[in-house]
Amino acid sequence: MPHNAQFLTDLQGGLIVSCQPVDDGPLDTIPAIVAFAQAASNGGARALRIEGADNVAAVAKACDLPIIGIIKRDLPDSPVRITPFIADVEALAAAGATVIAVDGTDRVRPVSVADLLAAIHAAGCLAMADLATEAEARLAKQLGFDILGTTMSGYTGGPVPAEPDLDFVAACRRLGGVVVAEGRYNTPAAAASAIAAGASAVCVGSAITRTEHVTEWFRTAVDDAARNSSATVLALDVGGTKTLAALVRNGGILERQAIPTPQGVGTDTWFATIGALATDWQGRYDAVGAAVTGVVQDGHWSALNPRTLAIPDRTPLVQRLTALFGVPAIALNDAQAAAWGEYRHGAGRAQDMVFVTVSSGIGGGIVLQGRLLQGANGLAGSLGQSRGAPKAERLETRASGFGMAASASALGHTATTHEIFAAVENGLPWAVALLDKAIEDLAVGLGDLQRLVDPDVVVLGGGIGMLPQFRDRLVARLLLEPDHLRPAIRPAALGGDAGIIGIADLCRAR
Repeated sequence: MPHNAQFLTDLQGGLIVSCQPVDDGPLDTIPAIVAFAQAASNGGARALRIEGADNVAAVAKACDLPIIGIIKRDLPDSPVRITPFIADVEALAAAGATVIAVDGTDRVRPVSVADLLAAIHAAGCLAMADLATEAEARLAKQLGFDILGTTMSGYTGGPVPAEPDLDFVAACRRLGGVVVAEGRYNTPAAAASAIAAGASAVCVGSAITRTEHVTEWFRTAVDDAARNSSATVLALDVGGTKTLAALVRNGGILERQAIPTPQGVGTDTWFATIGALATDWQGRYDAVGAAVTGVVQDGHWSALNPRTLAIPDRTPLVQRLTALFGVPAIALNDAQAAAWGEYRHGAGRAQDMVFVTVSSGIGGGIVLQGRLLQGANGLAGSLGQSRGAPKAERLETRASGFGMAASASALGHTATTHEIFAAVENGLPWAVALLDKAIEDLAVGLGDLQRLVDPDVVVLGGGIGMLPQFRDRLVARLLLEPDHLRPAIRPAALGGDAGIIGIADLCRAR
C-alpha cells in the first residue's frame, strides 16, 4: 500500500475541488489555477483535482492540499481521455500528485487499466478509477484501485443526464472502500445527497471553477423567468356548476368570462363549447391550463364523485385541450390548483398550507415546503373523499352544497343551498340542525387533516366556505379542539379566482 494512504482516512466526508477552468478560456492559466486551489483551500476543501503536470507542480508548490492529478488527451483511436499513458502517470507522480486518476471504463484504450494501476502504485501514488458502470467498478475494485470514482457516469454514450448518478454512488458503496462522487454535483444540495447515498467524498468542479458555465446557468434561469413572467395563459376552471375562462399574466387576470358548466362532459360538443369561450382571445395566449373538478392522472381526467360532475373515465383532457387551442396544455384538480394560487399570491403565501374548498363539492390541496403535492394518483388533499369511518358516506356527500341540499330533500325540504342559508338566517330549526351537522362533519375532517399534515394555516375557500355565516360557525366549532390540534383557519384571499391564478402560475412554470 502506498505510504500516503492516510489520505484515504482524511478524505472521509470531505469536499474535493476540481480546479479545471474552461479550456483556452481567460482563466485557463497556471496563476489562475493556483489561485483557484488556494481559494478552495481557504474554503475548507480536503483535496484538489488538477489537470496537467505543470499545473500539478505549480499547485503542489503553492498549496498544502493533496492533489488528485490527471492528464487529458484527445486521441485519434480511442475515446479515453483521462491519463491514458504510463508516461502521463510518471509525469504526474514527479509533479507531486498524491493520487493519480485514470479512465477505468471498458473502452478501447492504448494502455490497459491494469498496467496503468501498476505504474501508479510503482510511483508511490494512490490510484483512482474514473468509472461509468457498476461492472467497471467491480473490476476496478478487484484490480486493487484505492478509490472508485463515479466521474464517467453519463459520459460514455447517449445523452448526458442532467442529474448526478446517485444509484451508481450507492452501488460503488456496496463494493466497499473509498468512493468519490463526481459528475454533475453542481449544487450544495446535490453534493450533500451524494454523501447521503454513501460517497466517502464529493468532487465538485464546474460549479466552483468554471465561471463561464455558472454564468450560463444563471443567465438561462433569468432568461426563462423573464420570458415566463410575460407569458399569457388561457386558464380554465371547470366546476360542478360553473366554468370560468380567463387570460392570466403573472398572477393578474386580464379578461374573464363564465358560463354554466355544459352538459355532456368529455363529448365533442362539450369541448367545442369550452373552446368557444376563447374565440375572441385567439393569438393572445401562449399556453392553456385547466383546473378541473375530479382527478387528473397522466393528463387523463376522471370523476372523484360523479354526483358532482359525471366525467367519462380517463378522458384525455390534456391531449384534447392541446389540439383544441393549438398551444401546450396542462390540467390539474381544481382544489390543488387553487391551493397553489393561494400559496403563491393569496392567504397562504410562503407557508405550509392546506387549501379547502366547500362549494357544490369539497376539495383540497396541500403545499408543503414550497411544493404542491399531487400524489401518486393525483389525489393528494382530496378531503371531500375521506370517509372517517367504515362504510360511511364520503365527507363531500355529507357536508358540501350538493350534500346539504340532498339532506334537506331527505327531510322533506326541497331547497337550494342559498335557500338553506336563508332558512338558517330565519332561525328555522331544520336548517340550523342541517348546517350544524355539516359543520361538525367538516370540523372533524379538518381536525384529522391537521393531525396528518400539521400545516401552518388552512385556507378556506369555495362559494360556501367563503360565506361568513358558514366560516364563523366552523371557527366556533373548532374552538372546542385543543390548541395544538386546532387548524388555523384563514379565508381565501383570491376568492373564486384562486384556481385560475394557480393553474396559470403552474402552467408558466412548466
